[in-house]
Amino acid sequence: MAETGSRIARDVFGTLPDGRAVERVTLRGEAGFEARIITFGAAIQALIAPDAAGRCDDIVLGYDDLDGFLRERKFFGASIGRYANRIANARFEIDGNVVQLAANNGPNALHGGPDGFDRKLWQITGLGEAPEPFVTLRYASPDGEENYPGRLDVSLTYRITGPAELSFAFAARTDRPTVVNLTNHSFFNLEGAASGYDIFDHRLTLFADHFLAIDPTAIPLPEPPRAVAGTPFDFRQAAPIGARIRNDDQQLRHGKGYDHNFCLPNDRVLKLAARVEAPRSGRILELLTDQPGLQFYSGNYLDGSIVGKQRRLVRQSDAFCLEPQVWPNAPNRPDFPSPRLAPGEAYRNQIVYRLLSAGGGS
Repeated sequence: MAETGSRIARDVFGTLPDGRAVERVTLRGEAGFEARIITFGAAIQALIAPDAAGRCDDIVLGYDDLDGFLRERKFFGASIGRYANRIANARFEIDGNVVQLAANNGPNALHGGPDGFDRKLWQITGLGEAPEPFVTLRYASPDGEENYPGRLDVSLTYRITGPAELSFAFAARTDRPTVVNLTNHSFFNLEGAASGYDIFDHRLTLFADHFLAIDPTAIPLPEPPRAVAGTPFDFRQAAPIGARIRNDDQQLRHGKGYDHNFCLPNDRVLKLAARVEAPRSGRILELLTDQPGLQFYSGNYLDGSIVGKQRRLVRQSDAFCLEPQVWPNAPNRPDFPSPRLAPGEAYRNQIVYRLLSAGGGS
């Protein structure tokens, strides 16, 4: 691994079938905290964090080499676009024009289609240590890619902003009216990616009073957001992820667990949206976002068919996801926060992963 500074390293992670190199950049915080970013999918390949006793471990699922990412599209750590989550019936209208997308999740379009941003090779356009270790990546999506209108120029900067804090910022511009919804899709297990412990006893707090009920294809129902009060979706006070996941609840049946958008204030202000505590390691993850929604996914479709890090099979309950974003199917729902982006406007999305430990700080 070639060093470019005491808090940054850069090396080659692998080679694509067409011969292009996939690079990896390591950004270092304090006490062993590291974020390892690869240019394939602008993905977080590893996130190393200390536990309450100072022992460091990787807390995100994924693969140890590029072959895993190429072999299976499971979105581990990936940057998702152009549209994260689902668009009903793989179609929407913009300015009176119908846009027909590829259906890659039953009848719906999911995570940018069959060849979304998570399958693209992003380019490193910035790298440095001052004032904090950072890397900037860029991807230019041509007009008509996956049938989305307009060229979309996307940049993403990962930055170490605290002793054990990874912040990242998406920005995008277009030359035609289009829809944009970007996010990161890391799969977390705060006990360690290869620890063998499940995430059902992780204590989750979600700072949301409402969520979107879904149909059996995970599209929001044609109704206003539902109050979480009195439902298995009430995480306003910390509760184990698994405490109510097997309740006889229609929404849990539709999602095969939790796979729902929680509604946050649509004020575009960076705020604490979620907090997760691991009982054994004492690791705590705080997630801050300026987006109006947070998709909470409890890993329901991890079925043991994937071989992940350290040659371990990845099974249901091995990880959870917290994906800040615009609400699912918003292009077809004028009552939802708008994902529309027009020429001259700038799309922005800020996310912070802050790692703490029980009884202490970051």
